[in-house]
Amino acid sequence: MSRIGNNPVVIPDGVTVDVKDGVVTVKGKLGELTQNFDSVDIKVEDGNVLVTRSSDSKDQKAKHGLYRSLMRNMIEGVSKGWTKELELVGVGYRASNQGQKLDLALGFSHNIVLEVAPEVKVETISEKGKNPVVKLTSFDKQLVGQVAAKIRDFRRPEPYKGKGIKFVGEIIRRKAGKSA
Repeated sequence: MSRIGNNPVVIPDGVTVDVKDGVVTVKGKLGELTQNFDSVDIKVEDGNVLVTRSSDSKDQKAKHGLYRSLMRNMIEGVSKGWTKELELVGVGYRASNQGQKLDLALGFSHNIVLEVAPEVKVETISEKGKNPVVKLTSFDKQLVGQVAAKIRDFRRPEPYKGKGIKFVGEIIRRKAGKSA
């Protein structure tokens, strides 16, 4: 029995949820998201979204909790939004942005320029004495995570000195170096 799938998702004020022909559309103050679904039934009742399954087949059990979590992420995204913060740790590592273009100096022979999707708002924070921070904000959780993972892959944190791009609050497992 899916414990997550059985929980109803509360719809906050200012958010509308429409279910038609296997497609759920969620509209809110920050934007609009759509999601295809199958194998489960999605109903909107009394300001809640309920996800139910018709049988206990393995496929339906797996998708029951999945679609409930996707509904919750969509509703929270269009009402509050999602934010990811990346910290650049390393000497000379810099980040700047002009609109949707993110310019990263990560110790390579050239700067990396990344064109970010228009749904994601990019902000760079550089304070003297602190590591630069790249802040990504959007109503689509999946898109924010995908862009953050792409940025992080340019220079993953290494375990000896901890240099690289890491999420704010992420703890890097450190290794001892060679000892003579």
